[in-house]
Amino acid sequence: MTAPRHSDVRNLLLRQLAPDDFDRLAGAMDRFEAGNGHQFGRPGETVATVYFPEEGLASVTSQDHPMKIEVGLIGYEGLVGLPVVLGCGSSPMSTFVQLPGQYLSVPADYFAEALRGSPTMLALFLRYAQAYQIQTASTAIANASCGIEQRLARWLLMTHDRASGNDLALTHEFLAMMLGIRRPGVTVATHILEGEHAIRATRGRIEIRDRETLVQFAGRAYGMAEAEYARLIAPLSRPAGAAAPSLAAPIARSA
Repeated sequence: MTAPRHSDVRNLLLRQLAPDDFDRLAGAMDRFEAGNGHQFGRPGETVATVYFPEEGLASVTSQDHPMKIEVGLIGYEGLVGLPVVLGCGSSPMSTFVQLPGQYLSVPADYFAEALRGSPTMLALFLRYAQAYQIQTASTAIANASCGIEQRLARWLLMTHDRASGNDLALTHEFLAMMLGIRRPGVTVATHILEGEHAIRATRGRIEIRDRETLVQFAGRAYGMAEAEYARLIAPLSRPAGAAAPSLAAPIARSA
């Protein structure tokens, strides 16, 4: 594969690299398509490859629970392989493809060597580690303090931030797994959001129809992690006309 050019990559982290730092990685990059369910290594194994999504979405899930529960989302704004950045080698968590897309990959040992040779590159990826930590903390706060429809609105917004359009291939079963709740709870929350014309749900798909209403529903559950990413790295791109993250109070839930 011909080494990608800095101006052509779509991963937001890679685009923030200085040209010299990008060139340190470009010669070892490979591009491939990852389909639904593709797993990036196994929990506890030493990370062999670092992946930079250009489109699509990866989910980081727990493994020590009867059902998978999502603890993190990674799209074009991030990377899969933070243990390499942090120098810890492996993670007990599992990461798999939730929405298919294209990825750039770099061998982990090559990536680690590039980090050792460039303080500016290391600084950028450590800032991403901080932004990702705030995302996972926000998930814990939302799971502990928010209603199901507020959590669903937040999750749909985060997915929409990383998707290429408004139509998301998502089933109720999958949403229940990602949110760590039973499917009937997802069905009720989906109907509430549909009733507010924020989304339109069909079999296996959810269309985002009114993003601002979703932002209002999510309230303080959404916005802190996105603001931290913007502060440390760059603003996430949004569909034309979409509002920036809001910290307003959530819409009152239906009885």
